[in-house]
Amino acid sequence: MRTLFFLCMLMASCPGSGQFLSNLNADRNDAIFTTYAAPLSRSSYKLDQGYRFLFNDPECGAEIVSTDGPNFGLAVCLENEARFRLKELFKEPVITTSYSDILKYYYYPFDGVRVEVCFDVYSSGSSFIEYTLTNNTGFVHRFTLLPYHYYPACDSSISISHNNLFDCYYYPLYKRQDAWMKEHHIPMQTSLRACIISSMQFDSVVMSNFNQATQTTKPFNVTDDIRRSLQLKKIASPYVVAMFGVRTISLEPGESTRFRIILGLEDAGVRPQDATRKLKPLMDIDPMNIIREDEKICSSIPRLKLPGRDEEMLYWSCFSLMRQCMMPAEGECNTNYYVFSREPKWGWGYGGQVFHESLSMLAYAYMDPVSAMNSQRVFMRRQQPDGYINYRSGPYLDETIPYANQKTTSAPWYNYINWEVYKISNDRKFLGEAYESGRKFYNYFTGNRDADKNGLCEWGAEGELESVRDARVAVWDNVGRPMSFEGPDVNSMLVMEARSLGEMAKTLGLTAEAKQWDEAVKQRSALIERYLWDTVTQFYYNRYELNKGFTFRKTDDLKIKEIIGFLPMWAGVSSIKNADKLMVSLRDPQEFRRPYGIPTLTAKSDYYNPMGYWNGPVWVQWDYLVCRGLRDYGYTKEASEISSRVLDNMIWNLKQDHVFWEFYSADDHRAGWNKTYIWAGIAARMLIDEYSEK
Repeated sequence: MRTLFFLCMLMASCPGSGQFLSNLNADRNDAIFTTYAAPLSRSSYKLDQGYRFLFNDPECGAEIVSTDGPNFGLAVCLENEARFRLKELFKEPVITTSYSDILKYYYYPFDGVRVEVCFDVYSSGSSFIEYTLTNNTGFVHRFTLLPYHYYPACDSSISISHNNLFDCYYYPLYKRQDAWMKEHHIPMQTSLRACIISSMQFDSVVMSNFNQATQTTKPFNVTDDIRRSLQLKKIASPYVVAMFGVRTISLEPGESTRFRIILGLEDAGVRPQDATRKLKPLMDIDPMNIIREDEKICSSIPRLKLPGRDEEMLYWSCFSLMRQCMMPAEGECNTNYYVFSREPKWGWGYGGQVFHESLSMLAYAYMDPVSAMNSQRVFMRRQQPDGYINYRSGPYLDETIPYANQKTTSAPWYNYINWEVYKISNDRKFLGEAYESGRKFYNYFTGNRDADKNGLCEWGAEGELESVRDARVAVWDNVGRPMSFEGPDVNSMLVMEARSLGEMAKTLGLTAEAKQWDEAVKQRSALIERYLWDTVTQFYYNRYELNKGFTFRKTDDLKIKEIIGFLPMWAGVSSIKNADKLMVSLRDPQEFRRPYGIPTLTAKSDYYNPMGYWNGPVWVQWDYLVCRGLRDYGYTKEASEISSRVLDNMIWNLKQDHVFWEFYSADDHRAGWNKTYIWAGIAARMLIDEYSEK
């Protein structure tokens, strides 16, 4: 027994024991997410560099890339032949380990020649890539290794320089701020210096400016091949600069060689020698320790019995996506917070948190409930005395967007998310904080979004943003602005807010307050059923607050079937009779039963576009809410079918490009507009709801 105990302890301490992401065997045809950024503990906002593993283009190499540089690759030369393109390799890359910050894979450029790669984003400003080349043939071979590194430059005169004293290469790197970042004064560092050091001494180094005549080096003019390959990527910058290190070695049968390249990014004012001193400790970092840290973080994720490999890949990839978006306390955020995406980095997705993106916490809390609670505390600690919470809260941004004497807040999912996170964490301290903050927010919202004081609310301030549906909305575009209408979306959300506050109050022993919240649920639910349900078409619609009907300018012009008409089921508002009638539209292939999920607009509408924005695509978190409502009403078969359709499209796209998208087509295998988007991670909660009890 003692021997068995120590054996179990040893297995538990070994990297990879029992962890799905440590024991992968994934190739480019698998549904695996391959974007990487620094871990929560070593991230920073102003200077933050993420990367993507690109291994799905046969014409290009297996490369570590980023939107605006820097990028890494390796060419291996043997017997007068150089190979780096995927189509040239004897065996394409196979990923063995992949977490949000670290990647391990291997491939065979030639038969019997194995290359193992470990890439780690150690911090927001540093990363390393380690190559191990092994000669598994029966013969002595002489190899030429050509690790290459390229980046976009701001003009043709910029190139890589070498510091002989410190044996480092460095160059200026300029990060571009988009218009939104500039407008909102986001303090991203734009003028940087990159520094490269290597554990391997190069025989020679070739610098190349791609917009000029490319220098070449022996052997085999491989730099020309790489240059042509990179041009196929359609790199945005007109000036691309590359460095090619060249090293020739001989390996006996079974012999290996290993080398590590480290990249650091610093403010442009930092001297190369100072940057080099900071980077040298990364030469001794053991990747196994990093993997152990990741395994510990992932140990709380529920182990599900999923139907297949595709679902398994998607499930774990969702958690890598969400974890990657988490950032540590900085600036105005005194707890951890999240951004929408770190690679690519774009203004709208890098400003800070909003309630609708926080729906991803319904899944993420299973992985790290403390981080999920702290993310919600960002809202609590920025809340104003009257209960108002910013539209967006980030480390360097309080975005309120004033309009018509009101400040824009976000769609009221606040208490719903807090309650769901509590049910996972069971942290009563958090629950008490959430209840006090949530009560104030609810009172602020209902007190400022009910112009005629009739008990039904409308959207306020910049209503398109506050309602989440901020572009190509059939009603907003073709009828009138959201501030004029009492909607089934905002009022269903408020029912769920009151319901969640009631559950919190009961748990905290506040019996009298719990009864008040229950009464608020009943009153608003009754108003939704009475005034927003249309008995003719059997659907929930927006109502014009002045004439109290479904007409704004033309008769019944508000009777446009949108996904918001199903939210009363999610909020538990619909009567059983009305829920049954709603199912007619949900089951109709010409309306909402589309091949890959529930679109945001009925397909019968002339305004429908499966790749529009809010006029047809599938937004995963909204489909999740509808499926949650279906399960609560007993329509488990329909919920399972919808989830399966949504996940099928996510899996298909993940296999193609290995990223998550902002939305997905309802009708075919397409996705858009922005990628590596945090809220797609709620797909993990879809899988938990579906399979946790099976």
